[in-house]
Amino acid sequence: MLTHIDEKNRPKMVDVSPKDDTLRIATASGVITMSKEAFSAIKENTGKKGPVLQTAVVAAIMGSKKTSELIPMCHPLNILGVDCDIEELADKFAFKLYVSVKIKGKTGVEMEALTGVSVGLLTIYDMIKAIDKSMVISDITLESKSGGKSGKYMRSK
Repeated sequence: MLTHIDEKNRPKMVDVSPKDDTLRIATASGVITMSKEAFSAIKENTGKKGPVLQTAVVAAIMGSKKTSELIPMCHPLNILGVDCDIEELADKFAFKLYVSVKIKGKTGVEMEALTGVSVGLLTIYDMIKAIDKSMVISDITLESKSGGKSGKYMRSK
């Protein structure tokens, strides 16, 4: 039986009440690739909408916190912390965003990390699209997770 379908074939949210609270951390990443002009505008803070990377970090945090409002079967979580890091990939005119989310709870935080990355990268796109509409968002992926019944996961390089 599928976990999110009841005996009458209707969608349901899984009951996590029998699970133990554990410390759970998930890290996700994604890349946005753009033109040299757009990359330079972001690095030099010359975009007309303001500081792109700083705004993307705030958006990633907000996206993580709003995941249960966007993904139908996600449980609302009491997020303890969200950490973001942005790596410049100058040779590709790209930025790689990392989002790590931490909770102590009964269900995982992978979706919150993945949503945070997605919203952060979409924010970069929105703020610099006047310069480059051909930007590509790619490689949104779970890097690692810990806690819960399934234990640790680390993406192999």
